[in-house]
Amino acid sequence: MSPAEILLVGGGAFLAGAMNAMAGGGTFFSFPALLAAGVPPVVANASNCVALWPASLSSAWAYRKEVMRHPRWTLLLVIAAFIGGITGGLLLLATSNAAFAKLIPWLLLIATVLFAFSSQVSRLVRSVKSRIGLGDQARGTPGGVGGLLFQLAVAIYGGFFGAGLGILTLAALAIQGVEDIQELNGLKNLTSAVNYTFAAGTFIIAGAVSWPHTVLMTATAMAGALAGAALARRLPALWLRRLVVAVGSTLTTVYFAKTYF
Repeated sequence: MSPAEILLVGGGAFLAGAMNAMAGGGTFFSFPALLAAGVPPVVANASNCVALWPASLSSAWAYRKEVMRHPRWTLLLVIAAFIGGITGGLLLLATSNAAFAKLIPWLLLIATVLFAFSSQVSRLVRSVKSRIGLGDQARGTPGGVGGLLFQLAVAIYGGFFGAGLGILTLAALAIQGVEDIQELNGLKNLTSAVNYTFAAGTFIIAGAVSWPHTVLMTATAMAGALAGAALARRLPALWLRRLVVAVGSTLTTVYFAKTYF
C-alpha cells in the first residue's frame, strides 16, 4: 500500500471502530475506504469484517456490566448472533452482492425508523401480546420468541454484509423492551462481537481476506473502539439516541443515492 492508501484505510478503520462502539454504522467508513484502495468488493467486505472483529470485542468488554443485567436473555441473544454470523458469512461466499445491495438502503431505512420510534413500537408490541394472551414476562425482563427471531435475521444480515448492523441491532433490542441506552449499547456491542467472530472465522477459512489491509485496520479500529466506547459512556442518553438516528439517516440517504441514482 502507498502512504495515501495506508492513511485512507487506517483512518477509515479508526472511525469505524469509534462509530461502532458509539452507535453503529462504522462500515460506512471502513468499507468504502477499502474499495477506494482498490480492494475487490467481496474481499473488501470479508477483510472489513475480520478487521473490525477485535474492535468489537474491545467494545463489548467495555460494557461487560451492562450486558449482565439479564444473563439468560443475553445468552439467547449470543446464540442467535452465533448462528446468524455463520449463516450470513456462508451466504456472502455463495452469492453476489449485486442483488442484495439493492435491499440495503431499505433495510437501513426500516432500522432507523424502528429505532427512532422504538418506544412507541415497544408499547404497541406489549399491548398486542397482552391482548392475545401471550402473557407478561418477568418484570423488567425484555425479549421474547419474536424478538429473538428478529435478532437472528439481523445477525444473518450482519454476517452477510454488515453495513448498519449496529443500528439494526439497536432497533431490534429497543423494540424488545430494552430502554436504558447504555444497556442497549452494551448488548449491541456484545452481539456484534459474536457475529463478527464467527463471520470472520468463515471468511478466514475460505481465504477471502486481504491480510495487509486487515492487519492495518485491526490496529486502528481497536484504538477507535476504545475511544468511542469511552465517549459513548459520557454522552447523555438523549444525545446518544439522536446520534444513532443521525447516523442511520445518513447511511440510508447515502445508500439510496448510491443504489438508485
